[in-house]
Amino acid sequence: MAHIAPKPSVLGLTPSFGFGDRIGLATPGHLEALRTAGDGIAPIFAQQSIREMTRTGRSAEQVMDDAMSALDAADWKEPHGADADHLKTIEDVDRTAAAGFTFFTIDPSDAVDQQADDYNETTLRERYAAVADQVTWAESYRGRRVKLTSGGTIELTEQAVMRAAVKYGLAVNKAVDLALYIDEVHAALDRPYEIELSIDETEQPTTLAEHFIIAEQCLGRDMKLVSLAPRFIGDFEKGVDYKGDADALEQSLNDHAAIAQLLGPYKISLHSGSDKLSMYGALARATAGQFHVKTAGTSYLEALRVVARHDEALFRRVVDFSRAKYPTDKATYHVSATNESAPPQADVSDPIELEQLYLERWCDVPAGCGFTAPGRQILHCTFGSVLTDPQLGQDVLGVLTSHPDTYAEVLAEHFARHLTSLHGGLVASAAVGS
Repeated sequence: MAHIAPKPSVLGLTPSFGFGDRIGLATPGHLEALRTAGDGIAPIFAQQSIREMTRTGRSAEQVMDDAMSALDAADWKEPHGADADHLKTIEDVDRTAAAGFTFFTIDPSDAVDQQADDYNETTLRERYAAVADQVTWAESYRGRRVKLTSGGTIELTEQAVMRAAVKYGLAVNKAVDLALYIDEVHAALDRPYEIELSIDETEQPTTLAEHFIIAEQCLGRDMKLVSLAPRFIGDFEKGVDYKGDADALEQSLNDHAAIAQLLGPYKISLHSGSDKLSMYGALARATAGQFHVKTAGTSYLEALRVVARHDEALFRRVVDFSRAKYPTDKATYHVSATNESAPPQADVSDPIELEQLYLERWCDVPAGCGFTAPGRQILHCTFGSVLTDPQLGQDVLGVLTSHPDTYAEVLAEHFARHLTSLHGGLVASAAVGS
């Protein structure tokens, strides 16, 4: 389909925000939020992971066309990106490159040794010996010490280097190979592109040594790296605010941003970024505006808010269905909610209370305060099951298409809070630098 809005482009080091849309109807609300509070932040409207496309039954072309059609209708003329998220295979690249995506998020987590942080010295040396012939760079790091402008120091001890090699060595090789393939594809297409590297899908935080080694290896092997997503300290559960020590997080963000400046520059990316309002200011300050934030499931949850307000009976059906699916669907997500933490809908007669229990997301203060309804994660994780259910999915879509103004309104309010918090950090960072 031909479109009049500008095609997605590369965004470089401009601060950017990814608006994930799992249904295909959210872009008008995203646009309104951007107009209200997004000054200086570049948008990514077409953003979808391969996992999300699989769970919703949408193709890369559909994701792109839904976003572009909304931009056409809004007469949008500004630059925007398109994120092919969490790519693992060359087939993933082929599907998304053909659809016109420009921002490719490589996810090599399948090759990460998730137990590496727990190995004792004997086991660590055994595992290192097993990968040493494929991770030939390790010896060049041993004994180095890197002082960062943030005040932090990277100590590349023998243990730190071995652990990084065991944990991420094969993943780096996989990421570089996929990046080279992306480059070949785009050389044939004669089209610019940029790469984000996701190393956040681990149980333990990314150490400064691991970040330094991974980034230096990827850049040294010609990866066109524009942003990198570490696993930060604290908890980044889906659909809730940040859980952890805010002061320790800010120092950690300062250190990771200093590595990005030293080796790149490239942006620091926050995945599972939905609703993390309490930390957005610190991210913007630490990176001096060179950040990317990625959201996805929160737009689906706001879609269910529309259902709750216009079709209470349908919302109650969604709650029942989601509670039944949650024990299975939560398996690939970092969440702590249980079915026991939220009451069955039949026990809650008041529709306003039911919406609060399953969809409310923060206290009424500008920075957020970590409050989250106990049922929110239950609804978050079960989006694929709901949207692909032949009856329930169509009923939800029917409410959204019948009430587009309500959907745009709740999304605009929701994301204006996100963008306002980020913009506050940008302003503070600019003031310090002036």
